[in-house]
Amino acid sequence: MTLLIIFLCIVALILLISWGKVNAFLAFLVVSVVTGLLLGIPLNDIPLSVYKGIGDTLGSLVVVIVLGAMLGKLVAESGAAQRIAAVLMKAFGAKYIQWALMLTGFIIGIPLFYNVGFVLIIPLIFSVAYQYKMPAVYIGLPMLASLSVTHGFLPPHPSPAALVGQFHANMGITLIYGIIVAVPAVILAGPVFSKTLKTLEAKPLQTFNVAPLPEELLPGVFNSLLSSLLPVIMLIVTTILLFVLPAGSPLATLLTFLGEPGIVMVITIIVATFSLGICMGRTMHQVMNIYSEAVKDVAMVLLIVGGSGILKQMFVDSGVSMQIAAVLQSWSIPPLVLAWLIAAVIRLALGSATVAGLTTAGILAPMMGQLHVNPSLMVLSIGAGSLFFSHVNDGGFWLFKEYFNLSLKDTFRSWSVMETIVSVTGLVGVLILHLFV
Repeated sequence: MTLLIIFLCIVALILLISWGKVNAFLAFLVVSVVTGLLLGIPLNDIPLSVYKGIGDTLGSLVVVIVLGAMLGKLVAESGAAQRIAAVLMKAFGAKYIQWALMLTGFIIGIPLFYNVGFVLIIPLIFSVAYQYKMPAVYIGLPMLASLSVTHGFLPPHPSPAALVGQFHANMGITLIYGIIVAVPAVILAGPVFSKTLKTLEAKPLQTFNVAPLPEELLPGVFNSLLSSLLPVIMLIVTTILLFVLPAGSPLATLLTFLGEPGIVMVITIIVATFSLGICMGRTMHQVMNIYSEAVKDVAMVLLIVGGSGILKQMFVDSGVSMQIAAVLQSWSIPPLVLAWLIAAVIRLALGSATVAGLTTAGILAPMMGQLHVNPSLMVLSIGAGSLFFSHVNDGGFWLFKEYFNLSLKDTFRSWSVMETIVSVTGLVGVLILHLFV
């Protein structure tokens, strides 16, 4: 009965948005409240679930998305994205630009949280699309597939890192195995799959559609790269130094603070304001106007992502994930496949990859002594399952849809299928590795 309620509520949400043309945020609010009632959440607790869902989701995202939009708008307006796109195109050519973006996404994705990476690379994707008249989804999906894979498979991302701890796996070995599994997953979900989407029309956010600037007005290559990728540099440096420094060191405390995504983005905005704004001949007033326009463009994106958090919270508070896991746990399935399946079903129901991964780990970690599988492979199997078929209850789904300005149908056809390919390929890679380790 529980699964039927979840299914009907998700169908109702899709119909309200696509057929009924209801604003997505309002649709989330209505469907989430109804879902909470049907799943048995006490009447007085439903408003608390609404506030917690939107608060927990946006609490960690709002600073990153807003500052990322500001940076992206400035990177586009200043010509830095145009400069970087020109460098990539010159180095790789139009024929291999997908592979160049995919590799860039993989490198950026290793140190960056998914949402930080997303808002940083979007201007680059759209700049290439606008400047060279290439389909945005076709060239952008490989880069986003790279980000998704690093988010689900590779420590130090939150879910894989937490799973490593719960299963007492070796962080370094998990990272090596993760890269081995990630490479074919990214290639299949990125350049290979995106060939089927060449004709998919997308109208990306206009905030990144700026007229090309003359060559003499563009910032230099070093300035463009440093200003755009400063968050990546900061997170790589702080992560490496934290591994080297002893725990409890005052410097380690400072580096932990500086490595927080929100703080990283604040520092980056301050630097970019001068490097791409003031130093390029703009006044402070002009730069602030750019930032104001950027915030207006992502306001509805924030609300929709927050709405997806409300629906997820209703599922969490009703105990749905534990009910699903209990049913699947009774099935006689090989441990690595079972781990993937539990995570995939919870991901389908709740939408959050992190919640799916941690819930599955909480169920299976106490049983590891009886399962006789490599703990690093268990981490990767759960990570792969937690990425399965992202849809309307996942904030990432709505980020992609709203930034690329796609219909629900085309978002399912592109984003959801890409995530599924990543997930299934990841499981196959884990099972092949299991034969040798």
